[in-house]
Amino acid sequence: MGDRKIKVETLTRVEGEGGLFIRMSGETIEEVRLEIYEPPRLFEALLRGRPLEDAPDITARICGICPVAYQMSSVHALEAALKVTVSPEIRRLRRLLYCGEWIESHGLHMHLLHAPDFLGFESGLEMAKQFPDEVNRGLRLKKHGNQLVDLLGGRAIHPVNVCVGGFYRIPRRNEFQKLIPDFEWGLNAAKETTRWLAGFDFPEMESDCDFVSLSHPDEYPMNEGVMKSSLGDVIDVEQYEEEFEERQVPHSTALQAFRKSTGRPYLLGPLSRINLNRNQLFPQARKLADEIGWESVCRNPHKAIIARGLEIVHAYEEALSILRDQHPAGKPRESYSPQAGTGKSATEAPRGTLYHRYDIDDQGKIVEACIVPPTSQNQAQIEVDLKHVVAESIGNEEAELARKCENLVRAYDPCISCSTHFLKVTIDRD
Repeated sequence: MGDRKIKVETLTRVEGEGGLFIRMSGETIEEVRLEIYEPPRLFEALLRGRPLEDAPDITARICGICPVAYQMSSVHALEAALKVTVSPEIRRLRRLLYCGEWIESHGLHMHLLHAPDFLGFESGLEMAKQFPDEVNRGLRLKKHGNQLVDLLGGRAIHPVNVCVGGFYRIPRRNEFQKLIPDFEWGLNAAKETTRWLAGFDFPEMESDCDFVSLSHPDEYPMNEGVMKSSLGDVIDVEQYEEEFEERQVPHSTALQAFRKSTGRPYLLGPLSRINLNRNQLFPQARKLADEIGWESVCRNPHKAIIARGLEIVHAYEEALSILRDQHPAGKPRESYSPQAGTGKSATEAPRGTLYHRYDIDDQGKIVEACIVPPTSQNQAQIEVDLKHVVAESIGNEEAELARKCENLVRAYDPCISCSTHFLKVTIDRD
């Protein structure tokens, strides 16, 4: 077989812009690069010198799909620096807000971005012609998530009601209760969706990766916990930067991440969370996992769409448990005084663990900020898995090989703008 060069200008159904370069010589894979070429976002530099209260609103602008994750990691880290402890009621409302983000993000990805790959469509709009009920269901699920974020966050996109110490305003009890009928419908619809997804024909693949996520003894991980690995080790969030190392690579404006103890990349996201925390799912989600025959450890990244389905079922269950039992939360936020310190936090964005660190001075100004998004952490593992796909399909025609690579990248639901309309694919067979 001769040397080949393949270039796909744009990969649709992924947030952000980037490219994929593959160079092969005969049967040998010379290089696989996931190239992120969006300009650097510079949010860490923008935060320096600003009042700490600005951080939740500024970091929310990093992403229009998962702004809650940035706000939650931000406020938790700043509260750690200020030694602020929020009330149990505020903590529950923050989990409720996070449920809204998981529902809207997973609902969008499963129905409009990822499902078309398994059903042979080029877009969600094309798929809607033959699967109108499924697409309408997905849009309604996404709307529920947006409504919840709007209620608690002040608006559906880039919410403004989150603050250090709690919320600026807590909605009235009747405002929460109005959502209950829709969320009861949504719970059943989410279960139907997950059963539908579980029936897809998945490519065979086993990723030799280290699954990493937050883990909490009493709940499915969202806002708090320790870092847990499928290798069996546990890392306190305070030691995050001692164990996880970011590296600059020439072909990407986003950093890649590796574990210092192993030198290997790792995988974050719903597949990791389910594999490491299945027993912490709410009852109906756990029962559904058993019903569809979910493996004790699933290593097929294409099946991450099912993991998202299980998580959206869990998010509806947990949201309903809070909405039905919503009591007066008392004061909306805790007071604090500026003091110098360092705070660190990690929360679970829809795409995986998001880490924030802030150094603040005694005037309450941010001296330094460190933000490590999940997509940038996943990039190195995505490249490893792409090499596997190329090796298995090296004899395919260029268009088919490119399609398989694109489908795999979409399985991780990457948010490329967070990490620095993806994807250009170039395959160079010398």
